[in-house]
Amino acid sequence: MTPIRQDDFIQSVADAFQFISYYHPLDYIKALGEAHAREESPAARDAIAQILTNSRMSAEGHRPICQDTGIALVFLKVGMNVRWETSFSLQEMVDEGVRRAYLDPHNPLRASVLADPAGKRTNTKDNTPAVVHYEIVPGDHVEVICAAKGGGSEAKSKFAMLNPSDDLVEWVLKTVPTMGAGWCPPGILGLGIGGTPEKAMLLAKEAIMAPVDIHELKARGARNRAEELRLELYEKVNALGIGAQGLGGLTTVLDVKVLDYPCHAANLPVALIPNCAATRHIHFHLDGSGPAHLEPPKLADWPAVTWTPDTETATAVDLDTLTRERVAAWKPGQKLLLNGKMLTGRDAAHKRIADMLARGEKLPVDFTNRVIYYVGPVDPVGDEVVGPAGPTTATRMDKFTRMMLEQTGLISMIGKSERGPVAIEAIKDNRSAYLMAVGGAAYLVAKAIKSAKVVGFPDLGMEAIYEFEVKDMPVTVAVDSSGTSVHETGPREWRLRIGKIPLAA
Repeated sequence: MTPIRQDDFIQSVADAFQFISYYHPLDYIKALGEAHAREESPAARDAIAQILTNSRMSAEGHRPICQDTGIALVFLKVGMNVRWETSFSLQEMVDEGVRRAYLDPHNPLRASVLADPAGKRTNTKDNTPAVVHYEIVPGDHVEVICAAKGGGSEAKSKFAMLNPSDDLVEWVLKTVPTMGAGWCPPGILGLGIGGTPEKAMLLAKEAIMAPVDIHELKARGARNRAEELRLELYEKVNALGIGAQGLGGLTTVLDVKVLDYPCHAANLPVALIPNCAATRHIHFHLDGSGPAHLEPPKLADWPAVTWTPDTETATAVDLDTLTRERVAAWKPGQKLLLNGKMLTGRDAAHKRIADMLARGEKLPVDFTNRVIYYVGPVDPVGDEVVGPAGPTTATRMDKFTRMMLEQTGLISMIGKSERGPVAIEAIKDNRSAYLMAVGGAAYLVAKAIKSAKVVGFPDLGMEAIYEFEVKDMPVTVAVDSSGTSVHETGPREWRLRIGKIPLAA
């Protein structure tokens, strides 16, 4: 029997989560590089360039690709001939590996896991416990997949119990647009079909752990129904024109993965789970010879794409002298480079602000004529003023938008993905604007931040209110003062240009 030692297993898990925090899978990078080369939408091409540049910077600097360093997910296939040399359970060993990875002083990762989810929602401080799936299989080794799944893409997971006669492809094509851009396309879609509800969800999650290989499938052709679905959905989802970051373009997905399982005759369970631009997973085996060896990629493997601030066509904005009149003059799709001081805040800070205003209490910060950035940064290391600090999904702040614009003096907001009708109406009524930064470019964005200090709610940790001073921080006007949203106009334009799926479909 093969002995698997406790320390080897724990160290392998710890190494894996550090590794995937700053190294994209190379199959994803190569596919993204090809998407950049063929992209015709200027906005989407610019977004992909930022993601690729950020990826290479993270690989060089060994710092997180995304500020949301994910919830730890581990798939284990344990050989029946394995003997464990440990006093821990498998869950305890995984959690200890995750704990070491997320608390590593050289590259601390953001702790985003909350205990008592329907109650106090208290941060566990070390991103444990992990979500672990086990399977006992023939053999004398342990197969491990470690993944860090960001909350933005997890929030867009979908499930349906279809009737056996329902059109599965039609369901996917109707569902994907409802996911918006909060899952940070271009990414990968996992489709789980069959089994029971929980089995379908697990199949969809397992599916996105596989390498990007749609180009190989297209070359050889489909051999079964699952592969036929992959090819059909890859073409049709991209024909929706959603594009990178939801801005409209040719590439929404780099691959579609499908796993199926026998199901009851009366049912057709279907689950859809996306993997985002911060796709992070690694696959390794333990055979008793020691910890896993994880081979670092070569920087030469990255596409020769380098994003730099577009000082010729982008508009420079001085945040320190910004007025409502200037905000109201911005146009949809306009590229801006922000300079000066901005405030930050997300869910927890907005909720506390709302409660304080309701009680008539004074806020710790004056938001008059200020811009707020929806972000929860990673802690800094070395000479950094802040760790990776990419945008969070803006729709979570929609219900607070009118309050912030009408009761605090705020004049603009920055986040990722689209805004919903409630927020757009508030933006229009107040002649404000919403600016979009690129999700999946957190380390690149952080380089534009020249100073950072906590100015409110320090007990909220990464959700505290910071004041950032930025230089040439790139953003796009996503909703202007008239309420026009590029997340509506862009995909509509590119769906028409591609011309394979009518708008009425």
